[in-house]
This record gives sequence, structure tokens and C-alpha cells, in this order.
Amino acid sequence: MIRNWIGQRCFSAIHGRNLVYNTCWEDPRLDREALQLTREDSVLVITSAGCNALDYALQDPQAVHAVDMNPLQNALLELKKAAIKSLQFDDFFQVFGRGFHTGWATLYRNQVRPHLTADVASIWDKRQNFFDGSGRRRSFYFRGTSGLFAWMINGYIDRPRGLREAVHEILKAETVEEQAKIYRDRGVEKMLFSRPMRWALRRDSVMAMLGVPRSQRLQLDRGYPGGIGKFIQDRIEHVFTRIPLHDNYFWRVYLTGSYARDCCPDYLTEAGFNSLANGLADRISTHTKTVESFLSSHDGLISRFVLLDHMDWLYEHHPQSLSAEWQRIIESATPEARILWRSAALEVDFVDPLVIAAEGRETRVGDLLRYQDDLANRLHQTDRVHTYGSFYIADLIGAAA
Repeated sequence: MIRNWIGQRCFSAIHGRNLVYNTCWEDPRLDREALQLTREDSVLVITSAGCNALDYALQDPQAVHAVDMNPLQNALLELKKAAIKSLQFDDFFQVFGRGFHTGWATLYRNQVRPHLTADVASIWDKRQNFFDGSGRRRSFYFRGTSGLFAWMINGYIDRPRGLREAVHEILKAETVEEQAKIYRDRGVEKMLFSRPMRWALRRDSVMAMLGVPRSQRLQLDRGYPGGIGKFIQDRIEHVFTRIPLHDNYFWRVYLTGSYARDCCPDYLTEAGFNSLANGLADRISTHTKTVESFLSSHDGLISRFVLLDHMDWLYEHHPQSLSAEWQRIIESATPEARILWRSAALEVDFVDPLVIAAEGRETRVGDLLRYQDDLANRLHQTDRVHTYGSFYIADLIGAAA
């Protein structure tokens, strides 16, 4: 009980006062195929770092509603939107692609800040050093709590002789076979997963920095041989030896602190930037609320829901809130709406048994969903991030609306 309390307090303290995610760790390439967005669709997505909300907007839906309880996550998306409206592409890429701009103070004051609301501006007024390249953590992608961990990992990679060189060789490799050969021949796994690293990966404080609550760690400790430490080790080996890294911008930014022009999210490409600047970014709105409270106050129906993995935490700590959230989802969904979510666990069993009121009677949520298991499993195998245990795609077959 004491360890649970400490772990939860640590997670809440980190998430309540800090920018946790500086980039999204959900592969939108999977989501694009799963969602099949059209101009008639209205999307709800957990904001995180806003990268994927921008990616969805590039698919030309009617609206993207980015919802997050952490005001700093929404402030980051609003900063990106303001920078898209006010900066030239080269400056924008320097800020959010390279991770810093030596002229940020002037750009922010004269061009970006006028496009921010007062509450969002007050957040970034205090954090201009996140983007100006100052200090030891020069890149924005080494800022925030997950960024701090990335910076620490990069410092760790620089220590064992030959590890940094091996990582760069893997990132430059042209084939998966070449990646795997470098990984094994250079002893990357042994150097990377030393005893101190394996110890750190079992600590709640370290996992909280990455946005992983104790409940998710326990799910893997219970369901994966070797627990969360072995899960992470196996997943990173899979990324380095079985998935092409030439377009894997997730791990590139994590291991180097920056994107490349030919390896970055679509919003950081010149074509994507121009489309967003020409009006698509205006389709995105941010809401600092829970999913339930947003849906309770939102006028109109939602056809696509992207819930990330927040239900892992909600089920463990606030199961009644999870039921209330699904009640609102069912009430706010269009007929045949599609819902996506991820989990740290290899399989989750807490959605289907939830009981909600639908069409005047109590109904199990599972009776209202048609799972697209084949599609979800196929897409999950190609996930460039590859840190989630499972991926779910479900169509609503009995909306109360």
C-alpha cells in the first residue's frame, strides 16, 4: 500500500506541474489507416505533445478536438499552431525540427506570442529557454520530464566506449539486416542494458518521468516474463533489429535530440507545414479537461476517438470515472463511430465489462463494440515506436445518440 501511494504521488506530482511529453509516442501512420478520416469526421484525441493532432488535421477532417488534463500539453500544441501561423518554414523547422533556434527570443516576442492567448503566453514566457539552445540540455527534445530522461539516456550512451558510434551506424543503416548485424556485432544490448540501467527501469520515479504510471508498470510485471525491464529491453531490440529505422523519427529524436528533414513528423515537412498554415491548423481546438467533462459540454457528435493509453491509469485508480467516460463516449458518438486505444498490457479486459446506460437500459460496453482485430494486429506489428503491449480498433454498433 505504501509503495502504491508513493508511486501514485510521484506520478501525480510530475504530471500536474510539468510538461511531460515533448513529442508524441504513438505512430500516426497506424492511426491514419485505422481512422480513414474524411471531411465529415470530427476527431477527439488526447493531446499529448500535439504532433498527432496536427497529423490528423492534415487528413482534412471537419474538426480535431485535442483534450488533455495537463495545461502544459495543450499549451505546447497552441505554441505549435501559433508558430505555424507566424513563422517561415525554415525557422519553424529549426525550432521544432532541430529543437532550438538561437533567435527564438525575438521570434517568440515579435511573431509567435501575439497569436497566443494570455494564459498560454504566460506559460511560454517562463520557458523561453526550452527553445533558445541555452544550457546543457540544448534541444527542446531534452526538455520536460520525458526529455530529461532522454537527455540522461544520451549522456549514458556517450559513456561506454563505442556505444554512441554504434547507435549512429544503426541509424544510418540502409537495411534491417544491416541494423541487426551492427546491433549484435557491436554488443549494443550488453552496453545499453547494464545492471544500473535495468535497476533504473524498475523504479516508479523513472517510469513517471516517461509518463508511465505505476499501474502500467504493474500490468507488465504481472503479464510479461521478466517484467517491465525485460519488456523494454525486448522492444528496443525489436526496433533496432526488425523495423526499418530510415523513417523512424520517434527513435531518431530520442537518441539524437533532433529530427532530420527526411525523417520527421508530417507537420514538420514543408508540404505539411504549408497545408496547416493555409487553414488546416485552424481545425484544431484544445481543451484542458478530462474526456468525460469535454464530452459533457461539447455540442455535436464525434465520429473518431483516439484515447491513447490513459484508460490503463483510469481503470487502476478511478474505475467509476472510466465507466462515466464511456457513458459520455456512447452518448456523444455518431452511429458506427470508430474508437482507438492502446495499452501497456499485452491484453486488456477492463473495457468490455463496463456497464453503461444505452437506449434506455443497462448494457455492457462490449456489446456495443465490433472489434477490428485483424486490422489492429496487422498495424500493431508495423508500429515504429513499438513500446505498447497492445492496440485496439473498435467500431460502435449501437450508439445511444
